[in-house]
Amino acid sequence: MLEQTGQTEQEQTEQAIPGADVVDVQSPAWGEDAPRGGKAVFSRMTKENSTVPLFFGQTLISSLRDMGYNSTTSALCEHVDNAIQWGATEVRVYFRQTGKRGGLKTDVLVLDNGTGMAPNILKLATSFGGSMVFGSRSGIGRYGMGMKTAALSMSPVMDLYSWQEPGAYYNMVLDVEAIGKERANLIELSDPVLMDQLPSEISDILTKPMTFPNKDEQDLFTNSAEDMKERLGKSGTIVYLPSCDRLTSAFAKTLCTHAITEMSRVYRRFLAKGTKLYINNRLVHPFDPTYSMASARHAAIPDITVKESRLRFSKVVEVKRSESQRGAETDNVETAPITVRLYELPIEDWGPLPFKVRKNDLHLYDDHTISVLRNDREVFVGTIPKIMKRHSDNNWLRIQIDVRGELDEAFGIAANKQGIRPKDYVLEQISSVLEGELTALKNQINRYQRDQTVRRHGSKPSAGELKADEAEERQAKPLIETPAPTTPEEQRQLDENLLTLAIMLKRDQETDEEAFDRVKKSTHIIHYKHDEYWPFYHVDQRFGKIILTINTAHPFYEKLYDPLSRAALMLDVRTAEGVSDGEENAAAEPQTFKGANDALVALQLLLLSLARTQRSMSQQDRDRAQLFDLFRKEWSETFKTQLASH
Repeated sequence: MLEQTGQTEQEQTEQAIPGADVVDVQSPAWGEDAPRGGKAVFSRMTKENSTVPLFFGQTLISSLRDMGYNSTTSALCEHVDNAIQWGATEVRVYFRQTGKRGGLKTDVLVLDNGTGMAPNILKLATSFGGSMVFGSRSGIGRYGMGMKTAALSMSPVMDLYSWQEPGAYYNMVLDVEAIGKERANLIELSDPVLMDQLPSEISDILTKPMTFPNKDEQDLFTNSAEDMKERLGKSGTIVYLPSCDRLTSAFAKTLCTHAITEMSRVYRRFLAKGTKLYINNRLVHPFDPTYSMASARHAAIPDITVKESRLRFSKVVEVKRSESQRGAETDNVETAPITVRLYELPIEDWGPLPFKVRKNDLHLYDDHTISVLRNDREVFVGTIPKIMKRHSDNNWLRIQIDVRGELDEAFGIAANKQGIRPKDYVLEQISSVLEGELTALKNQINRYQRDQTVRRHGSKPSAGELKADEAEERQAKPLIETPAPTTPEEQRQLDENLLTLAIMLKRDQETDEEAFDRVKKSTHIIHYKHDEYWPFYHVDQRFGKIILTINTAHPFYEKLYDPLSRAALMLDVRTAEGVSDGEENAAAEPQTFKGANDALVALQLLLLSLARTQRSMSQQDRDRAQLFDLFRKEWSETFKTQLASH
């Protein structure tokens, strides 16, 4: 309700929001970049009884430039999608860069040998929403918007050529600036222009090497303009985007590298079936994040002998097409199948490989845990916490979900195919299907990694154990009941007891003799046990040894101790392989350096000092021992509850 001040609502609004520009709706304040033709048409439209079109072309086409693609590669995928949808067996993407640094000019071109378009279809395809497969869910595209919005997101001009017989190239142009100058209420597309040869700037792209990659890596479309007609064949389409002003990078090398990396994965199934994709004349080989394709790029790495992952689990699941159907009668529910697959990577064979091979060649540490493919085209790769939270174990397993177009709404697959936003009921269903298999596989991976840790360190005490032993001489209060045999018989009896203890504390891959030697020389010993009902640590003292047992079943181990151990272990791996900080620092995970190792040693000393103190204070006081035991159990449960909500 307005205050009774005698002011108008507009005047009160101006005072309530200092500095706000109040727009007169009868005389809108257009920006400097607004299309001039649009201003004239809009002024005419604001008059009474004028005819107003549903789409205001002069401003709409400028607005579509801000459609919002994640990257240049994402936008270019729209054109590759169209090519594959219409039967192309060869697709070429070009980034031609000219000029000098600071004044570089980049043209983008996409060529395919698909079915091409007749003149009337070409004209229709140039319009927004014009599609021969509108609403169809069997292919890659659905709406007839991608080609135009993707092109204009990179360049203000889309120059389109298509043909269905040799040498008859029909041309359509969308020019944002030209359309913005139009003063007609209804903007109509002109008819396609027939050409008997392509413009020289396009011929140059198709016949000359690009600045990147190296010339010897490039397989040119054709070496001669005279052969162009024959090489283009009986049908195809070219999308030419001159003077691109909205690209992810200013450099062709960066654009090419990113396009190769992404498209090799997104279109891996089509590439494996024989579709040829070139980026700046370099053939793109499929990259399979599940490592299940024998024809994928990783199989050519000379260092690996095992070429494929193992399919651990596969299940077809019926998913409801709409959340509103939840709780409906079973007979009336529309569903569509998805296929959920869980792959186990060959950790036994790939784990011992050099770090560089695993990271740079195999790309094991990229965030490729879950891949979702819609009609064989990848629409998402990454981590989905509601299915599986991010964890270092995930590097050694992969999940692939195949989805049909009927489930676009359920999986939240948008028209531009940039990611997914699955409904909760979909995630719950997938999670329940995978839960048991995931747990079993992750436990298997954990066991292997623990074994490898033992093998790598052999029978040596940890850094924390060594430091605690070194500090023992400086402790103000010595340990109570430290054995001090004075006769050979007492020494023999102590050795027998220590051998029995060593066998109890023996590590995997450790002999009885190695375990005995380690235990005999150590005062502080860290042991590991997996027990769902134990607190996260346990303290014991036997024969002068402080024994700290860490429970690997407690969240403390999973969320703190084990991640630190793995990160610290990477420092050992890098040192053993001679990788310098300067060489790999930018690419390696930040947790894999000295800070993680120091933090792990500090954590071990924290727990060992706690164990020593508790044992020392409770040895001669039974009530105090019971108090410490109760404290340990309650602390463990409190810590477990807090970590579960973390």
